[in-house]
Amino acid sequence: MTPQELKNSILQLAIQGKLVEQHKEEGTGEELYQQIQAEKQRLIKAGNIKKEKPLPEITEDEKPFDIPESWIWVRITELGEVIGGGTPKTEHIDYWDDAGVPWLTPADMKFIIGKYAERGKRNISALGLEKSSAQLMPKGTVLYSSRAPIGYIAIAANDMATNQGFKSLVPTVTEINEFIYYCLIVRTNDIVSRASGTTFKEISGKDFGLTIVPLPPLAEQKRIVAKIEELMPYIDRYEKAWSKLEDFSKRFPNDMQKSILQTAIQGKLVEQRPEEGTGEELYEQIQTEKHRFIRAGTIKKENPLQEITEDEKPFDIPESWKWVRVGSITTLNPKNVLDDTLDVAFIPMPCVSDGFRNQHTFEVRKWKEIKKGFTHFANGDIGVAKITPCFQNRKSVIFSKLENGYGAGTTELSIVRVLENTLVRDYLLWFFKTEHFIVNGVKSFSGTAGQQRIYKDYLANCLIPLPPLAEQQRIVAKIEELLPLCEKLKR
Repeated sequence: MTPQELKNSILQLAIQGKLVEQHKEEGTGEELYQQIQAEKQRLIKAGNIKKEKPLPEITEDEKPFDIPESWIWVRITELGEVIGGGTPKTEHIDYWDDAGVPWLTPADMKFIIGKYAERGKRNISALGLEKSSAQLMPKGTVLYSSRAPIGYIAIAANDMATNQGFKSLVPTVTEINEFIYYCLIVRTNDIVSRASGTTFKEISGKDFGLTIVPLPPLAEQKRIVAKIEELMPYIDRYEKAWSKLEDFSKRFPNDMQKSILQTAIQGKLVEQRPEEGTGEELYEQIQTEKHRFIRAGTIKKENPLQEITEDEKPFDIPESWKWVRVGSITTLNPKNVLDDTLDVAFIPMPCVSDGFRNQHTFEVRKWKEIKKGFTHFANGDIGVAKITPCFQNRKSVIFSKLENGYGAGTTELSIVRVLENTLVRDYLLWFFKTEHFIVNGVKSFSGTAGQQRIYKDYLANCLIPLPPLAEQQRIVAKIEELLPLCEKLKR
């Protein structure tokens, strides 16, 4: 049960007479009703309030739930005077006075904490009250926003006025206002259902006044209000705990995915097997293969990268693994040489999926249309976003099933090409989605706000743990077994 559902449940029990017991010595709702009517008649005779038109009797069909025998159903209008509000012309500065009466709008009600309203953003002058339909309402008035939106409720902590977006109850017996306040919270769905309007829904003063509420004896009302307010702090504490739990639940799948990838690149996701060799042996094989391609002119000779120092190593890895730089085991940002008439894939950034996914789509273009001014890639290449927020959102992917095997796309992608049979591409991809890679990339950001990118040599110099090839395959298999389970937790 959510905190709001719990609060609603308590208030519903309260106005159904199920929160506290009934005491015969406290009288009946009928007796209180007669006292209220006698006082209303006195106020009418004194000219303080207007005489009302007869109200329709409350039918059995109108009663939404059962109430104790000592209670009765009444209409809001029977409990006092329902009044609206008004807005003086804003251009007349003498209608407004900082020392005047607080004047509320429904927008002001959004910032009220608790059940009492003391002031709004503006104060209305005596002249403003005289020149508009706004009316002075006494302390204890139950304020109810009747439009934009319906259902903001408060009790006036002092004399005040409102704009026309209210239908407020000035109770004949002020002491009933707190119980009525809680009744109106519960009965708001009924009030909204009777509202009308096209641009926005509004409940008229007449229809608001016809709203029925239960009326217990005054002493019981006070005990109900006291019990509600005894319970509310517990609901507040429950809400804080609930919010923390909800936040944890929302973050848990994503945090678990990050944890799985971090565990993987630290060599803790699968066991090491001596028969699979070492990262050092694989590294030497990659260097041999790279030199062979350089001699053949297939790839360009690269500038030597700095030796890795002990201080650079961010965490411990298994003895059979080796710390290397991404640029030393891959080729970065290669160029395609293709026939101008060849159909190829075109991939702008929106076509690359974010998060812990390996998905992309593409459009088909002629090579001559996109060979200049775009990033080149081919099937099997890994694209890594280098601009904010795409970088932090893990927009990285292994390109596959490209039109005729080739493509070009956004210049905001860095391309990592793996020499065949030297690395497991998916191992690299998952490394590029680790929090370790992302956080350090963000630290290297340069550029103006909203256009920041990773440092141009971040990818080449980035340290990556290198396990043996067979172990890379087992790591990827385990990651791809576990990540879908995390996705299920999000639903």
